[in-house]
Amino acid sequence: MKKSKIIISLVLAMAVAASLKFCHQEQIPRPDLDLPLAPQMTEIIDVNSIPNLPPKNTFLAEGVNPMPHGEPAQQDVTAIAGPIDISKRLSEGDITYVHLGPGYFGAFTSNVYPNGKRILWANGVNGLYKLDEETYEIYDHFETPVSGTYNQEWANEFTAKLNKNNGATGIPTAIKAMSPLKDLSGVYIMVGKNNWVYIADNDGLITAYGDAIKNDPTSEIVIKATFQLPPEASGPSVGMNMTFDGWIIIPAENGYLAAVSSDLTEYRIIRLKHADTEDISTQGVGYGWVRNSAAIDDAGGIYLASRNHMHKVVWTGDRFSVDESDGAWTAKYRNGTGNGTGATPSLMGFGEEDKFVVITDGDIRMNVTLFWREGIPENWQSLPDAPSRRIAGQAPVNMGELNIEDIQTEQSVVVAGYGAMVVNNRPRNVPFFFPKKGRALSVLIGPFGNNPKFQPFGVQKFQWNPQAMRLEQAWVNTKVSSPNGVPWVSLGSNHVYFIGARDNEWTLEALDWNKGQSTFHYIIGDQKYNSLYSGINIDDEGRIFYGTLWGFARLNS
Repeated sequence: MKKSKIIISLVLAMAVAASLKFCHQEQIPRPDLDLPLAPQMTEIIDVNSIPNLPPKNTFLAEGVNPMPHGEPAQQDVTAIAGPIDISKRLSEGDITYVHLGPGYFGAFTSNVYPNGKRILWANGVNGLYKLDEETYEIYDHFETPVSGTYNQEWANEFTAKLNKNNGATGIPTAIKAMSPLKDLSGVYIMVGKNNWVYIADNDGLITAYGDAIKNDPTSEIVIKATFQLPPEASGPSVGMNMTFDGWIIIPAENGYLAAVSSDLTEYRIIRLKHADTEDISTQGVGYGWVRNSAAIDDAGGIYLASRNHMHKVVWTGDRFSVDESDGAWTAKYRNGTGNGTGATPSLMGFGEEDKFVVITDGDIRMNVTLFWREGIPENWQSLPDAPSRRIAGQAPVNMGELNIEDIQTEQSVVVAGYGAMVVNNRPRNVPFFFPKKGRALSVLIGPFGNNPKFQPFGVQKFQWNPQAMRLEQAWVNTKVSSPNGVPWVSLGSNHVYFIGARDNEWTLEALDWNKGQSTFHYIIGDQKYNSLYSGINIDDEGRIFYGTLWGFARLNS
């Protein structure tokens, strides 16, 4: 008990010190506040006009979610129709739930087996799980040394504590609840067409797992192959994706980019431009020179952001190229914070559509930023205050009438068609003794994201207008909240879905994608159903599934 009080005191003391540090910082100039807001879109998009979806990568498993963000373009979108319903409270019978442990941010789908079954693979602090996609029965568990610690009893204890107190005095409990994430190695996971599951660890080790018995989904998990990246490219890795000829792409935060063959026998590496001329030192956990994964198109374009630049690297089929003659480029973006973008790039536009790569930039009040993905139109004029002519759109995010002046995100921009949506992850209040900036705020929107005192509100969508050739504001909804999860768009139902919160309970929120109106919500329940930075997905049956505080849940209603 005495030791616990000492730890709590130290945590609070550090928080106070950090708070005092931020309070005494000099006010810095805010040129980002002088940027013009995006013009309001005047015409509602035709509901029956279905945009082009990203091409399918046949080297990935053909399930609905073989990798983070669903597919190489990183859009978070599906053609499958999601639920359309009335608002209601879900019963336990409406929810399929399985306890796995901390840090299970996603579940990734296999191919269909000969018996008609499909597997969900999930990797977190307690190790790698193999689940029946329909029943969530655990077929096998590849354990870690801490698996026995973070069991169901441990989870129930912390769930009860967080349910009882998710206010400022409960912050030490929240920090303890999140502390297992320090043991998480291998956040990035992907399922190939060979039904191998690729996991990249923080030290540059890539491990492929699979079935002990071919075509038997119930067989044990075994290691199929491993590969250690060379020291210069060995990490920390910040993502994983796959080219359309089956090479695994792994960016490292120090600016190296690696490609590894799917059988884990060959590799290629390259260093990004500007890594030799800029300070590439890490500015804290999660604030490396490269902070996020890459998006990939079907022509070999690999798009990733460093601290000050967006990069297009070209994969030729056997090597990387950063030469303009091969179609590669770099473009500077706004970065008032000095930390760079927190968003994984998303691709917009396919086929005959205008083609862009989309991020939120590094300004204190972030801007949704579109870059021309291929050639820049000859008659294109640079936008005012845009640091590169390649920038096609630069729209400040202020959440409309909320008029937020300090807003950043750690999420990718959700893209469907020419629409780009962002959410507010900035706590609406911060305790006086707590840091006002940085990753410490993740405690307030993570474990406490359902508390109306801290819960951030606001969802904002922008839309590219191909006739006017400009980025416009489509809509803002200030009444709903997406505290910490990643939304998902269903073009089949023309809705965007995300895990929200109402009156201290976690919810599923459904908004009309074209108009931004809330159409219905489900009340899911208490902290057991906290999304804690997980993305949601839609399965083949149109059901929502997502990672929770200690496991995984599917909404069957």
